[in-house]
Amino acid sequence: MTRIEDNAPALIALASIAVLGTALASQYLGGLAPCKLCHYQRWPYIFTIAAGLAAWALPRGSDYRRWLVWACAIAFAIGGAVAVYHAGVEYGWFAGPSSCSGSGPVATTIEELRRQLLSQPVVRCDEPAWTMFGVSMAGYNVLASAVLAAGSICAATLMRREADA
Repeated sequence: MTRIEDNAPALIALASIAVLGTALASQYLGGLAPCKLCHYQRWPYIFTIAAGLAAWALPRGSDYRRWLVWACAIAFAIGGAVAVYHAGVEYGWFAGPSSCSGSGPVATTIEELRRQLLSQPVVRCDEPAWTMFGVSMAGYNVLASAVLAAGSICAATLMRREADA
């Protein structure tokens, strides 16, 4: 009988592919250009795809397999933290990076203003590109990251119990 923890690495990789695929589809098919913080939120999913596939290739019961699942849980938690920050910037709870939000130094000369305007990115971090029910993509990423982190922690814990038995 196959247990969920036996397939956890593959499920982690597939879920990460689905989330990253959704982000890429919204960018390339939906025309929603990502900001700098959006790009940062993609890196944990790239890591968890690779780590999930690597863990899946290892034999069941392997300590390395379990540690890779723990690493995925940590990556999801880090990605969730970045998503919380990004959502907070969008909702005005936190000041965003001056390189991609409305905050930053005030120009005192025309030349400084010109330089600031030319160096500003096209996509701002403090303006959600899309929302549904008042929640931005960063907000949904908080939820996805939390669920995936919790699932990875559960799977790694079950894997540990299996190794101890």
